[in-house]
Amino acid sequence: MLELRPTCENCDKSLPPDSLEAMICTYECTFCISCVTEILENVCPNCGGGFEKRPIRPKEQLAKYPAKKEKLHKPVVFAEFQQLKGSKININPKDR
Repeated sequence: MLELRPTCENCDKSLPPDSLEAMICTYECTFCISCVTEILENVCPNCGGGFEKRPIRPKEQLAKYPAKKEKLHKPVVFAEFQQLKGSKININPKDR
């Protein structure tokens, strides 16, 4: 079951369960589409994988399986991320 994390890990932007701006990697690292496209360039700073749009849980299922409430705000340390990004940026996410 997806956790549906409530905010972007980098900029702390609110990403409610029905957000069209939420992007996740295979480990559910959650970032807003702006951070993914403009800063991270589709490279997860935690695992090096790519991102996909987070699916929206049907409203009737949110009561039974609510979204996570705890924030995970850990802004990207760009000096460290540049090396990871440089090694992954030109590789298609399916081939990383």
